[in-house]
Amino acid sequence: MTAQTSVALLKSQLNLDHAYDDALLSHKLAAAEIWIANYTGVPFDGANAAQVEASLQLASYWYEQREAAFEGSSKAIPFGVRDLLESYKDQVTGHGA
Repeated sequence: MTAQTSVALLKSQLNLDHAYDDALLSHKLAAAEIWIANYTGVPFDGANAAQVEASLQLASYWYEQREAAFEGSSKAIPFGVRDLLESYKDQVTGHGA
């Protein structure tokens, strides 16, 4: 899967000015967009500013941490990502028509 969010925008978020990690950054963005689609239950929309911001925050966090967890923290998703996406979640009530 190719990320909809640009690597250039993620590099700006991270204040990176080199191309050494472009492939890794692209991978992190693609993974973040998949996570967002799975979390919300709706397809990732690269024109949705809140989803793009969430993908930038999530990919940045995963790039900087590089591990699933680190000592002193049990939080796998940065603060604010869920808040950005909450209103876009596909609400499932369990009610069948």
